[in-house]
This record gives sequence, structure tokens and C-alpha cells, in this order.
Amino acid sequence: MTDQELIERARDAALRAYAPYSAFSVGCAIESVDGEVVTGANMENACYRLGVCAEQSALTAAQHIFGLDKVARIAVAGGDGSGAELSGDVVCTPCGGCRQAILEAAQLSGRDIAILCASGDGSALERHTIGELIPFGFGTVNLLEIK
Repeated sequence: MTDQELIERARDAALRAYAPYSAFSVGCAIESVDGEVVTGANMENACYRLGVCAEQSALTAAQHIFGLDKVARIAVAGGDGSGAELSGDVVCTPCGGCRQAILEAAQLSGRDIAILCASGDGSALERHTIGELIPFGFGTVNLLEIK
């Protein structure tokens, strides 16, 4: 799957977000090392802290379908999902909590997972690795050192 195809899957997922409070729809597509793809979207809640990010939604699906240790790369796109197509020209990157969750998948897999961050309209793209987005991260590797 090309970068653009994975981003399109993330943009499509964002159109299925439930974002009545922020009006900011986020979609995530995760590709496994075997080429399987799962998606997720953010789901807000009137009790704000009970909301779920798109990346967490997709990581949960990835764990169930092929396992976090097989995550190869991730695409994230976010913007205005109120129309027929996702719009917006600002690049969407994972929040801090999602970066932590992606770091854990990276540590389980032994790979510095690639993350494609796209604008809602798909016109802008940034390529990062989780190591770049959360340097000196703390995760499973650190906890295993104490055993």
C-alpha cells in the first residue's frame, strides 16, 4: 500500500468520527507488517475525559486483528469532517497520550514505527517516526529492566 493510499484510509476513517464538541474529526489507519490495515476514528463524549482518540481506537483494532507487535506504520489525518470530504490544511499529529501508546507498540515490535501525519484535505504531509515524536520515551522496555 502506498503512503497516499494509507492516508486516504485515515481520511475516510475521520469521516466516521463522532466529534460534536470539538468539530475536529480524526482518523487513523494502521498497516501491519503483513499488509493488513485497520482504522479508527475519534469518539468524543460529553464527559470529555471519556473520549477516545482515533489512534487509540485503531491500536485497539490492530491488537485484536494482528497484534501490536506487527504494527508497521500509521497514518493520521484530522480536520473538519462535517461535509462529504474531510477538509482543513493543518497537519494532524498524534497527541501525547497517543504517542505513548504508539511507543509501546514500537517497543513490542522492535521497530521505530513510521507515522504519516496529514492535513484533513490531504494536501500536506509530514513523515515522522515515533522515536522523533517522543524522544526518551518511557515504556515496556524500561519496566522490563527492573525485573
